[in-house]
Amino acid sequence: MSPTFRSLSHPNYRRYAAGSLVSNTGTWMQRVAQDWLVLVLTGSGAAIGITTGLQFLPFLLLSPWAGLVADRIPKRRLLQITNVAMAVPALVLGVLAVTGTVQIWHVYVLALVLGVASAFDAPARQSFVSEIVGPDDLANAVGLNSASFNTARLVGPALAGLLIAGFGGGVGGTGWVILLNGLSYVAPVLTLRALDASLLRTPEPSVRRPGQLREGVAYVRGRPDLLLLLGIVFSAGTFGLNFQMTSALMATEVFGKGPAEYGLLGTFLAVGSLTGSLVAARRVRVRHRLVVGAALAFGAIEVVAGLAPSYVVFALLCPLLGLSALTMITSANAHLQLSTAPEMRGRVMALYMMIFIGGTPLGAPFIGWVGEAYGARWTLVVGGLLTMLGTLVASALFLRGRRVLTGLRAPGSLVPRVWDNQAVARARK
Repeated sequence: MSPTFRSLSHPNYRRYAAGSLVSNTGTWMQRVAQDWLVLVLTGSGAAIGITTGLQFLPFLLLSPWAGLVADRIPKRRLLQITNVAMAVPALVLGVLAVTGTVQIWHVYVLALVLGVASAFDAPARQSFVSEIVGPDDLANAVGLNSASFNTARLVGPALAGLLIAGFGGGVGGTGWVILLNGLSYVAPVLTLRALDASLLRTPEPSVRRPGQLREGVAYVRGRPDLLLLLGIVFSAGTFGLNFQMTSALMATEVFGKGPAEYGLLGTFLAVGSLTGSLVAARRVRVRHRLVVGAALAFGAIEVVAGLAPSYVVFALLCPLLGLSALTMITSANAHLQLSTAPEMRGRVMALYMMIFIGGTPLGAPFIGWVGEAYGARWTLVVGGLLTMLGTLVASALFLRGRRVLTGLRAPGSLVPRVWDNQAVARARK
């Protein structure tokens, strides 16, 4: 089997990946449909930003507790529960839209409910991969998960745009697409139930004791390499990765396009994202410089995209945006999982999700306001510039921390191992 797809040699991973692909496709369809629904109801970019912010606010507020839950409850069981919980708000919103009774406050409330379920799903899903494939294939599985997610991004937005247009382009059209997403959660529930439990590397559940949240924070604070990656993904996730909003504004306000053309932008973006994911799946080692370089490239390309003179030029830049963004995200994710002590992995990944996705409630309303006040182009220009600035600041702080700890290097060992030992000791004090 090709090294790019070696994780598929695990029967459990094949089942898990199949269910995830179906669900991810539905998720991307709803993202397009939900944003289009908000535009139809309000015509406001700021309203899209508020909806996005509410959907990701629970990641900011609940991720540390979600990480503890993921360490205390078998992840396979927890993921079945969270998938059902994510299906409910999608089905309710779809029914409201199809019946023509939906109002903007319904969208806000259901986006928040979906966000709560997603916040508990994310750390369990991230750390469950290591139970399916083990450490030797973990980096490959992370890359293939991103490939699955971006294959869905390739298909989902375009399919959603075509379906919305086919159902009339209005509120009712978005409702049918959202209903399809609600039904798509059946696939991961069934495939999780079908996994062979004897092949899973299920760890012993974490024992409840005081101070576990503080342990996770102290561990990360003692790891300058992890702080570098978290700083980069915070900057990109908060200010740069607002494609569902910025693409909608560029398509409608700047280029005067409809839902089909808007959906195609997501497809073009996914072409680059899928490429980045498959390239990442082949890597055995991930270096800090790759994450830093990809983040700087992403910010620069985003600024150029904001200045694109036509829809065609903007669409052609989308694959480059996707390639640089997914190189940064996948590399950061793999490094965090591979370099973190196993007993801390759930809490570290929960902090990662909190910082990466939880920054969206801060950045999305701000970027939406920028679009309202200065025009759609500035949502990309400002987002790209702030991503580059945050990356440079995080890199400067990392270099400073590395100089401080240089004298602590143990003979014959690597600096990250020394950081890891110190961080574990500090977390347990």
